[in-house]
Amino acid sequence: METAIVRVPYKTGAYIGEKIEEKNDKSLIKVREVLKHPKQGDLHNPNQVDVAMFHERKALAEFEKVWIPTAMVKEAELSGRSYNETLKQAYNTYFQELENKETSFDKKSLETLQKAAEDYKF
Repeated sequence: METAIVRVPYKTGAYIGEKIEEKNDKSLIKVREVLKHPKQGDLHNPNQVDVAMFHERKALAEFEKVWIPTAMVKEAELSGRSYNETLKQAYNTYFQELENKETSFDKKSLETLQKAAEDYKF
């Protein structure tokens, strides 16, 4: 199978990667760039702060492999920037979005996003 560059959603994030395998109705994708940082919080209780566990979500790592439904895989191109550059841009975009909001959910999301960033190398 020829390697294809694709755009994929994963949970609440979005990535550019290499499609390296296809099995049944799923495609194995190797992450190369981050387009959108995953949202923080409980996905089953959106915009709620008082939940059993307010999740801290990090972006998928460079070269991490994930199975995605093939129907969700779209052709794309690499930007030519490094994984870290795209991660930093996606993080900053999400950070600014949260920073400009006043709800308790957005403030809690910003707090957990900053904790997630402690592991990032930028």
